[in-house]
Amino acid sequence: MLKNRQALGLYCHVPFCASTCDFCSFYQKKPLRGDLDIYLEAMDLEFAQIPSNRAFDTVFWGGGTPGLLSAKDLDRLGNSMLARLAVPPKEWTVEMAPSTVKADKLEVLRELGVSRISLGIQSFNPRLLESLGRLHNPKQIYNAWERVQVAGFDQTNLDLMFAIPGQSIDQWEADIREAVRLSPTHISTYCLTFEEDTALYLKLSQGKVSIDEDKELRFYERGWELLDELGYKQYEISNFALSGCECRHNMNTWRMYEWIGCGPSAASQYSGERYQRPANLEKWSVALEGSEFPKIECVALSDDILLTDAIVFGLRMNCGVDLDSLKARFAQASCWDELEDALVKFNSEGLVELIGTQARLTQRGRLLCDAVGSGLIRRTAMPIYS
Repeated sequence: MLKNRQALGLYCHVPFCASTCDFCSFYQKKPLRGDLDIYLEAMDLEFAQIPSNRAFDTVFWGGGTPGLLSAKDLDRLGNSMLARLAVPPKEWTVEMAPSTVKADKLEVLRELGVSRISLGIQSFNPRLLESLGRLHNPKQIYNAWERVQVAGFDQTNLDLMFAIPGQSIDQWEADIREAVRLSPTHISTYCLTFEEDTALYLKLSQGKVSIDEDKELRFYERGWELLDELGYKQYEISNFALSGCECRHNMNTWRMYEWIGCGPSAASQYSGERYQRPANLEKWSVALEGSEFPKIECVALSDDILLTDAIVFGLRMNCGVDLDSLKARFAQASCWDELEDALVKFNSEGLVELIGTQARLTQRGRLLCDAVGSGLIRRTAMPIYS
């Protein structure tokens, strides 16, 4: 009998990329055959340790580029995972880069039970794609999209990026309109960030590119307005969907439920702990072969930590958070007074709307969501683990 009906997700990190995009700081490796074999064998060991008495509501394969795996390797990875799941997940997402989308891979994913394909297109503008270090071009985007449609995936997501150096508001609008013309069920829009140890960060430090925060806000606002006009409802700062097509896996994470991460660098929040696997294929695989399940940056989770994070990340969703529900869920938390004082303060500043037991960000609050989150964390003196 399945136990504990708290929502549970499974994340699988596929660390292989043909090249490193200028903005990417995720752990990744070139897809050499020997490393692929090491990865697949170690993932067998990862899957063997996941609980068989819990139902996984959602599965998400991210990277890296999961689509770089061959159809045969995708089939092996998927069947190894499914052998440990008591029931099929309600939602199963696989991320793919346009240049990796092939008919045989999509056929395997459909047969495995994948329900959702997420394409990282970033832009339809060839010059902007080149500036990001992306390998694909617009023609490959359209070819990939056609193959996904022919394969019959009902749930689809397109990732777009804005505030790219040299990008105009008109170019941003053009990318949104073109994405909507393809009629995905979901669109994610991400502001370009300058992460340390990336080629883009180096360009920033050398003065080759710059950050214009006022222009970033204009990108945010115009994107939100236009997507709403075109029928995509914002349900989280960066995410928009047709009715009923929100990403369940991400909502589970934002609401601070449990998830188990498999693969090098994958993070987990499970059984009272938050931790990561080592961001190194060799160290990760050797540990698993020795029957160890390595945990780095391991944090014991208290109700104070979970409550604070549930509010910080929950406020990113347009529906906000229900404070009474969180009080009942995190009954042992001792930081309620500090959090409520902070929410009242943000309410007086026009950043948070308080209606009964519900708290949600205002339009201005969504633009300043990172500052609101940092303020809540500072007010409760919680370390930033998320």
